[in-house]
Formats: sequence, structure tokens, C-alpha cells
Amino acid sequence: MGRHQSGHIFESASGAFHVRFYATEIVDGSARRVQRSHLLCHKDNKHYSTKCKAVKLLRDEFMRRVNVSQANEQDMRIADFWEQRYLPFVQVNMKASTVRGYLQIWNQHLKAHFADMTLQAYRTHVGSSFLLSLTKTQGRRTLNHIRSLASGIFTHAINEGRLESNPWHDVRILGKVKPPKGTEHYTLEEAENIISALVDHVDAQLVVALSFFVGLRPSEIAAVRWEDFDRASVNIRRAVVNGIVGTCKTLESVATLPLIDQVLVPLQLWRQKCGNPTEGWVFESRNGTPVDLHNMIARVVVPTLNAAGLEWKSLYAGRRGAGTLLIDLTNGNYAAAQELLRHKHMSTTLQFYKRQTESALSNGMKALQAAANGNHNGHNGNHKQLAEAVERGKEI
Repeated sequence: MGRHQSGHIFESASGAFHVRFYATEIVDGSARRVQRSHLLCHKDNKHYSTKCKAVKLLRDEFMRRVNVSQANEQDMRIADFWEQRYLPFVQVNMKASTVRGYLQIWNQHLKAHFADMTLQAYRTHVGSSFLLSLTKTQGRRTLNHIRSLASGIFTHAINEGRLESNPWHDVRILGKVKPPKGTEHYTLEEAENIISALVDHVDAQLVVALSFFVGLRPSEIAAVRWEDFDRASVNIRRAVVNGIVGTCKTLESVATLPLIDQVLVPLQLWRQKCGNPTEGWVFESRNGTPVDLHNMIARVVVPTLNAAGLEWKSLYAGRRGAGTLLIDLTNGNYAAAQELLRHKHMSTTLQFYKRQTESALSNGMKALQAAANGNHNGHNGNHKQLAEAVERGKEI
């Protein structure tokens, strides 16, 4: 609860009684505790001293309202704080993709959990019990995202002077977490089959090609403009999330990427179909804004692939496929995949985008054998002895 104040009565030079108190106000976006005063009454026969009962009663009545107002303001519902204070803050200060993720977590998990609970009443064990209840249905990454957002809400409340400590600081996942599902990716054959099936939809072909052969994120595909393309490369400069044009996900995401024929061909065909433009959105809606790729996929891609008996996974599956294929084709050159996918850290490439292929291990062992044989070309005698030892073992 907020601090209870009695208020200090003082008499002004003009012969009036005032009460001095403190209030928490938002100044330049930050909560500050400021001193304020309020006129109680003018001096007369009934109100004649700072210590007389009549003046004190006026003081007590006014301070009662101040204390109730302060308590209500500071101990507001978490849901109200989210809607009135935290969500507007992140919408101004964070990327559209981050805001979208926060909204998804709030609507799917935190909104129902917080319900009518207040900032001051929330306790750490409630958060730990909540995460425990989700361990059977949610993976660790999702739980960490939920915990991060909840903690961020309370941290913001602290910085506005509404709380002294964050109850989510010590929240822990107490139970065994559901194993994460493997993320999907496309093989080269699957990607080629999809592009072939979309032969009557050149724009959709180009979308898939940019995903699989260039490794672009969906938000980057939606944001490409004709002037971003050179003769054999594309410049990634922006992203579109929920129709909002903004910056790329990270500074490393801004880059120039080479294009291969599998992209240049549908690019040229789509340019011709659009009247050979030199500027503007490559995938443009009727309103002149970047097209909604989700709508294109639902309306064109999925029905076409279903009719052809092909599975649609996601555009991100194409991006993961690009990373996986590049690593395999370059004999494990993870740096090439990192540069294509534009990850800040190599660990991201390894953890989330390198997927096992059926031939990876066998090809690797063949390469190991070839390397070992090559390093021992001058030791045929040793190889002969080893072979004879193996044969003796078989006889035994």
C-alpha cells in the first residue's frame, strides 16, 4: 500500500490554514515524489489556530482522501497497469516485432493469470506456481518469455514509484519442463517442389525463393522494394511487422546478400508482370502498402500445395532450410550460414538453424576416412597390417 500521511498544518501570511503533504506525480515520464499544499480554510473565530480541533478535522478529512487516492493509484490492478502504463511505453520504445510478441504472451498467458490481482498484492510464490502449471504444455523458451515479460511489467512499476521490489525477481520454474519440439525446415527437394507447384503464382514463387535461397525473414521479405535489388544482389534495409514499416531486427540484419538463378528468375518474371517497375514495394497491396504475407499464404500458397499433395510448414522453415543446406554443402562452414542468416552470435546459428540431415553423418564419416587415408599415403605397410588384423579377427 502507499505511505499513510497525516499532513502538516501551517498558517500562511494572509491568515489562512493550509496542509502540507507529499504526492507521487509523473514528470517527464518518471515518477517523482513532490511536496504539495492545500488550503483548508481562512482564519476566523471557529478556526483560530493550527492546533484547534476544527482545523485538525478539516486536515484529517482532506488527508483521508489523499491517502485513499494514493493507495488506489499505487496499488492498481496489474491488468490496468499493463493497459494504461506498460503497453503504451513498449509501443513507443520497442520494435513492432517485440510489441507483437508481448501482446501474444499477454493475451495467451498473463492476462487470465493476473486477472484482478494488484501490483502490491502479488507474491513470488504465485508466479512460481503459475509457471509450474504450464510446464506440461509449454517449452522452456516460452516459459522464459513469459517470465521475462511479467518481470518487465513489475520492473516498470518500480521505476514509476508504485513498488519497492519485484516479486518476479525470484520466480523459478520448479517442475520438469516439457521437451521442446524440433523446429521444421525444408530440404532442397521440398523447396523446389513447392516453387514448381506455384508456377501460376510468380509472386508466391519469389516469396518462397527469398525465404529458402536467401534466408530472409518473413518481415524482411514483406519489406523489400524494387530499388533494393541490384543485378545479382539484394540489400536488406528494413522490416515490416503487422503492416508497420520499421528497422531490421538487429544491426547485423542490415546487409547485402548475393542472389542465385533460383531467385533471379522468379524476380525477373514478377518484375515483368508488374510492368517493369524500378521503385516501390515488390509485394504491394491494393492500398499501396506492403502486402500481408499471411494472407497470401492462406489464400494462395496453402490451397495450391494441398492440391499438389505438398506440405506447407512455414516461411521460417525455408530460412532454416537455407542455413542447414549451406552448412552441409560447404562441409560444415557455419560462418557462411551465419553470414547468410545475419546472426549476431554463432550460437544462434548452431542452436536454432542447423538441423540434422539423413546424409550428414554418413558423409562426415566418409570425409573422415578420406582424410585419414590421405594423411597415411606413405604408410601402406601399416594399412596392410591393420587389414590383416581385421581379417584375423573375423576368422576368430
